This record gives sequence, structure tokens and C-alpha cells, in this order.
Amino acid sequence: MTRNAQLRRTSATLALTVAVGFCLVGATGCQVSMNGQTLPSPYYLQDDIQYFPSGPEFKLPREAAALKAARAEEKLNRR
Repeated sequence: MTRNAQLRRTSATLALTVAVGFCLVGATGCQVSMNGQTLPSPYYLQDDIQYFPSGPEFKLPREAAALKAARAEEKLNRR
């Protein structure tokens, strides 16, 4: 293979690699932070939304009941 043909083949391979890289980057959707704003991906309308219903406001009711019972029992034992 001549040097000129090898140079053309290398530059063609490099150009193809760069073109494929740009296509892959353009095809993926991701969040972008631009000027302090977080912008959604281009596919945010097709995303499935997960809904998690709100739970009880106080997360430890059993522990609070056990502490209250222990305090009441301690009060009875002091008398």
C-alpha cells in the first residue's frame, strides 16, 4: 500500500469515527445545565412517570409508642 493511499484511508476512518460519534451524542437525551437552568432531555414527554404516594408524616409511630409506655412504666415504678 502506498503512503498516499494509507493517508487517505486513515483520514477517511477518522472522519467516519467523528461522524458516528456526533450521531451517537445527538441521539442520546440527557439533562443539560445551561446558565443555571436544568433543562430536560428532548424525550421528557415520552418518559414514564413514577408516582410514590406520600406516607405518614411521622415515620416512627411504634418507637414513639414504646418510649411512651416505657416512661409510663418508669413513672409507676418510682412511686
